[in-house]
Amino acid sequence: MKAEYINPFLEAATIVIEQVIQIRPSTGKLGLKNIEMVENHIWIQIGINGQMNGDIVFGLSEQVALKMVSAMMGGFIISELDEIGRSAISELGNMISGNASTMLYNQGVTVDITPPRIIQSVQGLMSGKALSVPLIMDGIGEFDIQVLVAS
Repeated sequence: MKAEYINPFLEAATIVIEQVIQIRPSTGKLGLKNIEMVENHIWIQIGINGQMNGDIVFGLSEQVALKMVSAMMGGFIISELDEIGRSAISELGNMISGNASTMLYNQGVTVDITPPRIIQSVQGLMSGKALSVPLIMDGIGEFDIQVLVAS
């Protein structure tokens, strides 16, 4: 697994979060970690197919998701992650992955991405090790980017 696989997703996430949440996140420490279910967490899974194959998974606590969705809704306070909230957080993952796939294409790597899938239970979450880096947003929390790439 190559660390450079995570860079386009990290760069795209920073740009998209800054645009839609109005906060410039700082980057945490890159690491290799086991994918595991964390209580009160939401996972956005997007498949990657083409010259790279695998999954990108964005992980965040429900509280962080509520704060991000509230910011996406122009500051309207969201207190429950309902269907509209899940749709908004899913679209955030889609925007990040779409931007990252464009960056990869510009580097000569052709990939397609699948539509985002929200996972809130252990049954839906894949297992294994992933390259992982958190984005830290002041006043909001962490947005974890995990990349599982087979090739």
